[in-house]
Parts: sequence; C-alpha cells; structure tokens
Amino acid sequence: MQRAVAAIVLGAFLAVGAAWAQVKSGKGGYEQLTLFNEAFERIRQDAVEPVAEGKLIGAAIAGMLAGLDARSAYISESAFRALQAPAKEDAGTLGLVVTIENGQLKVISPQDGSPSALAGIGPGDVIFAIDKEPVYDLTLAEAERKLRGPVGSEVKLTLRRGAGKPVDLTVKREAYKLQAVTARVEAGNIGYLRIAGFDAATQPALAGAVQDLRQRTGGKLIGIIIDLRNNPGGVFESAVAVADAFIDQGDIVVVKGRKPNSLKRISATPGDLARGMPLVVLVNGGTAREAELVAGALQDNRRGVLLGTQTFGESSLESVIPLPGNGAIRLTTSRFTTPTGRQVQGKGLSPDLVVMPLKLEKLAHGGRREADLRGALKNTDPIAPDGKPPANVPTSAPVSAPAQKAPSVATGDMGSADDEQLSQATDVLRGLALVTNRPAP
Repeated sequence: MQRAVAAIVLGAFLAVGAAWAQVKSGKGGYEQLTLFNEAFERIRQDAVEPVAEGKLIGAAIAGMLAGLDARSAYISESAFRALQAPAKEDAGTLGLVVTIENGQLKVISPQDGSPSALAGIGPGDVIFAIDKEPVYDLTLAEAERKLRGPVGSEVKLTLRRGAGKPVDLTVKREAYKLQAVTARVEAGNIGYLRIAGFDAATQPALAGAVQDLRQRTGGKLIGIIIDLRNNPGGVFESAVAVADAFIDQGDIVVVKGRKPNSLKRISATPGDLARGMPLVVLVNGGTAREAELVAGALQDNRRGVLLGTQTFGESSLESVIPLPGNGAIRLTTSRFTTPTGRQVQGKGLSPDLVVMPLKLEKLAHGGRREADLRGALKNTDPIAPDGKPPANVPTSAPVSAPAQKAPSVATGDMGSADDEQLSQATDVLRGLALVTNRPAP
C-alpha cells in the first residue's frame, strides 16, 4: 500500500513539477520529494487522529496548487465526474461569477438578467455564508456547487458591500441561460451591441444582430457601440471569433506559455461585420479575461476607441489535466497578451477616453481586479521610473492613473437613460463618423 501511495505522490508531483523547482537551499526537486515523503509518514503514523492516505494526498496537491495563483486548484474524483456529466434539466443557477480572495468568496460580476443581477448583487460583494454555512474554508469549486441547485429552490446568502454591515439576501435559483448578445438602435442611426459573455452561440448571434441593426436603420447606420462592461469572459475561441468579426487583417491575440516555443499568434481572417464603420467599445472594472482579449485586439488594431474605466486585468488561461483515478488539476498553463505585446495580467487595459459612471453612490463597494487576488500572476511589463508606459506601447493606448481604481457601473444601470458612459460613447461615435465621412454602407 505504501508503494502505491508513493507512486501516486510521485505521479501527481511530476505533473506539476514546476511547483517543485529548486529552492533557496539549493536542494533539487527529488530531494524535496523525499522531504515530503518524510512529512507524509510522520503525519500518517503520529497524527492524534487517523488520517486516510487519500485525504492526505488530496490535501497536499490542493495546497500545492493553491500556492500558485488564484485560479489553479485540485478537483477531487467526485467533483471531476460531476464536471464531466451532462447538465441536469432541473439544475438551477444564480448566474453569479465569483472568485476566492484570501479565503473570502467575492463576486466578479453577476451575469446580465440573472437571478443574482435582479437581486441587486454587484461586483465586489463579499459572500460570508451560503444557507447559513460559512464559506471561508471552501474551495472555489465547492462554493460554486453550493450556489447551484434545483430550479425554483432558494439560497440564502449573507454578504457585505464595502464597509457596510452584512446583510441577508434570499435568491431563487432559475434555469437561467445567458443571452450573450443584445442589440438596439441609439439616436436613430447608431447601433448598440451588448456582449455579456462568450459561448458557442455568441459570434452567430453577433452577425445576426449587426444585420438587424442595418435593417432597422434603413441602411443608414453610422457606427456601433460595443458594450463589454461587466463581461466576465467565457469561451476563449468564441472571444477570438468576436474580435475577428470586426478586424479585417492583423493579429487578434498572442498566447504565451512557459516554454519559449509555446508562443502562438492568432490572426484575423478577411472580413469586417461593420464594413469599416467606427466602433466605440465600453469597458470598466468588470471587463475581464476574454472580454479584455476582444477590447485589446480592437484597440491595438486601431479598430475601436475604448471608453470607460480600467479593465479587470486577468489574462490567464487554465487547462484541466486529469489524474487518472484521482480527479484532476486545474492549472494555469498560459496567458494572453494584446497583439502588440501589452500584458493584461494584473494591470488591465487603459481606455483611450476615461469616463466615470455618474451613479457612484450605488457602487460604494467598488470592484475587484485580478491584481487584488491572492496569488495573482504578476505583470512583467517594464515600468518606467516616472510611471509612464514603455516606449513600445502604442500611443492609442495610454495609461490613465485615475481609471485604475474606478468603480464598475451596476449591471442594471447599463444602457439606461442615466448611463453617462453610453451617452458619451454616442457623442464620440458621431464625431468619429463626421471625421471619417463615410457614406452609409
């Protein structure tokens, strides 16, 4: 039995050997494995209560991954099987995207129209308890499972906004499916496209929405506003397809792994849904991950003007690596940069035009960015002593200090009559249309 356990330990640690690189003492990885084996034996033999060997191994792997970054995690065998199983028809959700920071469960963003958004949950809210059970010792996967349940069932959340007192909120789970793309006409001849996430249906829905906007304006569309605020990301390939839809040529994104030969450039294919019309892209602190990929691609290719506030700042890409018979690990294996090489991780994208939301009193709790998370991957871009961006950063992508800690607009306020950022985007788009003097396509 001991040999079998040792084999499992060795296999698991070799799968994530980067975490066992040489340490300050100069000892190599295999010597460190010997140290681990000694600690394992002492715990197994001398702990005041008997501990199952499988539990020890799982805890060791989980702890090792937890020390890497906020996204890497161990997935137990039962959780991995549940992950692979088809979604149940009676499965309900809150439509809430969360993360773990310093043992706390925090909201990145509620999805548009979801039960959590309708209940008023916002970016940056801290969840202390789910159905009166504390969440401080839960992994992200465990917390997400607790948030799911049968359709129509209720979940009681204890949460806090900013420095306010904890409040109890009851939310009913629904068979919610994100509507990734919505569209409408603004001011008679401006298209407004809300992209709330990325899945397999996003790009086809986007193409249909642009065609619909042309028809509704009688072919007199002068430009498009793309709203990526409070978009927490989604499927990587879908985001690439969305960016490609508006870029006729040039790179969309650069993906970098640990090894030098892992660098991959993804380029646009010919064709532009907007046929060269000006684009204004709305971003804020809730614009994260794959949404930042799209925003960065449009900005670097000078295809769209970014308006709003600093984005979330996360560009890590995870891989789920099975450990046969022992679950799997979710490991950050690469990250993406913008086409010109600007790193998004821990920094975010600065808008070309900084516009703050008006209703700041509703957003006192603010928003969390990737750089604030425990174990966040560091941005390795060089920083000039005066705080200015490096010389190789395009002038169309300025770094704006005031935008760095700006709060995110509430999901319910986006697109409303009080949406100052949308109002400013409309004015900017009209100006761009006059400058380009393009005839209606």
